[in-house]
Amino acid sequence: MTTKKFSSIVTKLDSAVWNMHLPIPKDVSLLFLKSSGSRVVCTINDRISIQCALMPKGDGTYFININKDVRKKLNLGLGDTAYVELAEDISKYGIPLPPEMEELLIQDVHGEQLFHALTKGKQRSLLHIIGKPKSSDTRLRKALMTLDYLKSVNGKLDFRQLNQFYKENRANYL
Repeated sequence: MTTKKFSSIVTKLDSAVWNMHLPIPKDVSLLFLKSSGSRVVCTINDRISIQCALMPKGDGTYFININKDVRKKLNLGLGDTAYVELAEDISKYGIPLPPEMEELLIQDVHGEQLFHALTKGKQRSLLHIIGKPKSSDTRLRKALMTLDYLKSVNGKLDFRQLNQFYKENRANYL
């Protein structure tokens, strides 16, 4: 498995979409893009590991987004040096699979088929939504509602409609 260590400086992008990030040395990004694609496991300062993508900057260079939560946990601010280790992400989804969703995918064949018919990016987005709550009960409700929504729209995912479905049906899943 490919791994690389390097240091990077927390930088701010002049972008309406992306904010703080860690630039990736060009030789490192090319190595991963060639061997495993853009999905990597990024360990920062030997303390926090995140599954993420190498994001193109548009000028031939790549970066890793680091959100406020990660920066706060690592006490990193603009201009600070971070020690980074990248490894190929060999996981199935590129994001942790919440155990509640894993069990539902085993039990619900139709829901599993609809979920796996989605693009990898949409699968990751849904797994992120389902895995975000701290409570197992809440994660289970989110997973149930998500699969029920997918079945109700025959797998045609629309995130705005999904959020509306969550709001309108929350009481039915308590």
